[in-house]
Amino acid sequence: MLIESLLPLGKLDPGLREPETPLDIRDFARLAAVAEEVGLGAVLVEETKDDPFQLLALGATTTSRIGLGTSVAMAFPRSPTSTAMSAWSLQKLSNGRFVLGLGTQVRAHIERRYGFRWSAPAPWARDYIGAMRAVWDCWQTGEPLHFESEHYNLNLMVPLFNPGPIEHPRIPVHLAAIGPNMCAVAGEVADGIRLHPVCTAKFIDEEVVPNLARGATRAGRNPRDVEICLKPLIATAPDAEKLERVVRTVRARVAFYLSTPSYRVAFRTLGWEDIAEQASVLSRAQRWEELPGLVHDEMLHTVATVGTYDEIAGKLNERFADRVDRLEFSVPVNGPADAEAFRAILAELR
Repeated sequence: MLIESLLPLGKLDPGLREPETPLDIRDFARLAAVAEEVGLGAVLVEETKDDPFQLLALGATTTSRIGLGTSVAMAFPRSPTSTAMSAWSLQKLSNGRFVLGLGTQVRAHIERRYGFRWSAPAPWARDYIGAMRAVWDCWQTGEPLHFESEHYNLNLMVPLFNPGPIEHPRIPVHLAAIGPNMCAVAGEVADGIRLHPVCTAKFIDEEVVPNLARGATRAGRNPRDVEICLKPLIATAPDAEKLERVVRTVRARVAFYLSTPSYRVAFRTLGWEDIAEQASVLSRAQRWEELPGLVHDEMLHTVATVGTYDEIAGKLNERFADRVDRLEFSVPVNGPADAEAFRAILAELR
């Protein structure tokens, strides 16, 4: 990837728009070209309002160097074979620049939004990645497809549905994780672990790294071979006045995460589990406007990195330079001045 070997923080993946502005799929190809122009290592997309694979196909047509990837594409609602084909096509289209980031989603969404039966996510994710890689091996080597596990039994691949080998068959797979079992599975079978934005430096040191190593040891792997990736919560702006407005938005985002039981483990590490329980009560009562009041300044500045453009790189370096291999963050680029400010931030991070 572009200048990766020179980056203490590894690849820097952008969201080149205002943090709360929905991405317009019709503008994605241009934004990918902007990301390449300002010198970023990769551009990632998450699965929210548009199909991430279609977005990246657009980005591949307007770029030639920058990495392309899903920060999180939902795994369980898709069959491993379907995801394998989407990734295979993007790897061909991008000439080997694609990274597949997978997420499992929580039980309510799997059952009530996607209509699937729930199963324990850690063993399910292990089987999913194994099945997907078995499909890729079949296509690349011509060997018969054969994969058996608790969740998948794959043994049929006819020539009509076999796209055949590609030039860059090794597609990196990253797994979104926050709990101990998912972190261990990432260490066991993934090329990278994608951490939730609420993961602080303390949480990475005390929870992520030991569990990642536990899974890697189980598989006879070196934990250092697994990239640690993070999109930290960041509040930044050109000056203090504009930063104050951004901080209000980020405080509300911290409050939302605080109210979500799946993320409580990160707040428990910091001693704020009681406040998280209060936030869950307000959330269940749909008292959304009261949630930000629970996020005191110490919590805000611990969970989020806050600073003006000339401060933010130094603060990110201090927190994550020795902990994170890939860093993703959003700074709007709406003109030459914004692009120059972004380049200055990148230069300091490097």
